[in-house]
Amino acid sequence: MSDINIRTAGSAGRITLTRPKALNALSYEMCLAIDAALKDWAGDANIKLVVIDAEGEKAFCAGGDIQEMYHTGTQGDYSYGRRFWSDEYRMNARIAEYAKPIVSFLQGFTMGGGVGVGCHGSHRVVGDSSQIAMPEVGIGLVPDVGGSLMLALAPGRLGEYLGTTAARMGAGDAVFAGFADHFIPEGQWPALIAALEETGDATLVEAAAAEPPAGQLAAQLAEISAHFSGDDLAAIKESLTEDGGELAQGALKELSRNAPLSMACTMEMIRRLRSGPLTIRTALEMEYRFTRRAMEHGDFLEGIRALIIDKDRSPKWQYADQKVPASAVSGMLAPLGEKALRFEEEYQ
Repeated sequence: MSDINIRTAGSAGRITLTRPKALNALSYEMCLAIDAALKDWAGDANIKLVVIDAEGEKAFCAGGDIQEMYHTGTQGDYSYGRRFWSDEYRMNARIAEYAKPIVSFLQGFTMGGGVGVGCHGSHRVVGDSSQIAMPEVGIGLVPDVGGSLMLALAPGRLGEYLGTTAARMGAGDAVFAGFADHFIPEGQWPALIAALEETGDATLVEAAAAEPPAGQLAAQLAEISAHFSGDDLAAIKESLTEDGGELAQGALKELSRNAPLSMACTMEMIRRLRSGPLTIRTALEMEYRFTRRAMEHGDFLEGIRALIIDKDRSPKWQYADQKVPASAVSGMLAPLGEKALRFEEEYQ
């Protein structure tokens, strides 16, 4: 497949995303290929670890390829999107639960679906160019691909802040927030990957790690937590409005752009996860409750229209006054019964 290069090299299973002109956007076929490779290598004693990287300087993976979802969804066919999400989420769970080390190298943009591939492995490497974010609320979705779990695990109320504002994290902030493990200057990556292939020894990653550049989130944590501990969007917005400071005003600006229903559901998901069980499968199953309904009952198709298709950047969101009723949130996150996300062994 021209979009992805899967092979073995020495003691390593190797996955390289090869769509640099499309910022390595993740297609459905790429998801299936990654999952199949991981299954094959799990029982191969010659493969000691897996290395995931991507071509190009701009992005590891800037998200999922959602054009086909839009095309089919606007025709009233929701089956393709639901199949994409369910198979992608099973692949995300496989990465998170993999018995062998998975080392990912996250240059440039790592967003949305890229987080699902690159940020659940055991050794997540960032460099000087890294920019990590969960921007789904800007297109009428919620942070998915297991991102809700990472947001729930982030310090203080960073999860609510990152999930509703879609704020980007550089290398230092990504390590602080728990989306990455190690900072290694990008010039050292080729030699490190070659050594990993030769030795199969993941401890080489820790040995190469350097002190990450200073971020902003650690210093802002108390302020962010104070504002984003509110019970709902309205309370958070009121707190930010009363503040008037730079961080608060920037957050308000982002909240005004994003889909209110998505933001409200994001907050609810994070808080449910914090109350337990805090696992990748619990997170993915709850995310799928939303995404399965997103085209039919949410703002996903409108978000894609406004930001990607027509590019007028003027989405007509539901609940534009940001007063999202609790019933709307509970409806989007209600259990799916027989249609719930299931993992591979549950089909046996």
